[in-house]
Amino acid sequence: MKRLSLNLQLFAGEKTEKATPKKRNDTRKKGQVAKSQDVNTAIVMLGVFAVLHFTGGNMMKEFVALMNYSFQEFMLMELSEGNIKDIFLQIIKEMALLLSPILIAAVAAGLLANYMQVGVLFTVEPIQFKLEKINPISGVKRIFSLRSIIELLKSILKISIIGVVTFSILWSQFSELLVLSHKSVYDALITLAKLTIQMGLYASGSLLFLSLLDYLFQRYDYEKNIRMSKQDIKDEYKNMEGDPLIKSKIKQRQREMAMRRMMQEIPKADVVITNPTHYAIALKYEEDKYDAPYVIAKGIDFVAQKIKLIAKENDVVMVENRPLARALYSQVEVGDTVPEEFFKTVAEIIAFVYRTRNEKTF
Repeated sequence: MKRLSLNLQLFAGEKTEKATPKKRNDTRKKGQVAKSQDVNTAIVMLGVFAVLHFTGGNMMKEFVALMNYSFQEFMLMELSEGNIKDIFLQIIKEMALLLSPILIAAVAAGLLANYMQVGVLFTVEPIQFKLEKINPISGVKRIFSLRSIIELLKSILKISIIGVVTFSILWSQFSELLVLSHKSVYDALITLAKLTIQMGLYASGSLLFLSLLDYLFQRYDYEKNIRMSKQDIKDEYKNMEGDPLIKSKIKQRQREMAMRRMMQEIPKADVVITNPTHYAIALKYEEDKYDAPYVIAKGIDFVAQKIKLIAKENDVVMVENRPLARALYSQVEVGDTVPEEFFKTVAEIIAFVYRTRNEKTF
């Protein structure tokens, strides 16, 4: 039996259950999400080389024009402390405008890659300083962990595939490379630029394919790491809903408070209708508040006896009417008015109570 109990405890502690929405939300707030950095790198590279592919020719012409303008205007100009700052700022401005499509493409691709993987997320949790991050023992464990070995194998695979892709492109264009020495500098630069862009596009495509596989692995690893045990789910439910024992005590306290308030209202009643032993219904009629009498207290058995005791102590008239007491108890809640079907009977009782009071007064 002890062995069985121990096995059950161990099974309850195993993280075999999928993470709950709350656990996912909590880990997301901490910056723990399924994300592959290779996806970002691949999409940024693909975006940059795509921009170079479509605008590279125009950028080359603008760059050559900027160089010609610089040599013609600035090289023949006498440099001084007054104009060297203006010259430098003008060149920087022209270069920024020239490179702006590439920078915009890189930023847009980076944002798109992050949004595709994790959506909109801002958190400072991952960059907060924590002492365990500089713990040498933990650092050594991370270096020689299974995850580190997997990352090393991934890096070797990426380098190998990208190397094979770029080498294949260079080999296919080997004849073009052999005649570069017979071309002008401008034509040679154009040929090298086209070859570089071609290699960049193919390498980016290969890296994107590998990064998608890596993303699937990262997602699997993330789901595995955030798994919960059955006990974790129970504890989370308790934290969200509250401990059942505490909840029952709160409800009991609420019932007790409601009971005390109800008993405090009994002396204000006009009449208490009884069964006579099992039911007791206290009614009050306020013409300026309701059009009909309303229930201010009701109960059965022990509560009914207590209602009658308080009514007797405060000289509240009690009238025995078994059918009416049973009907009112089952159909009317405390604070509700008497249903229309009982108006005649209750009106007769209220009238009797008022006559009794008047007779006692005189």
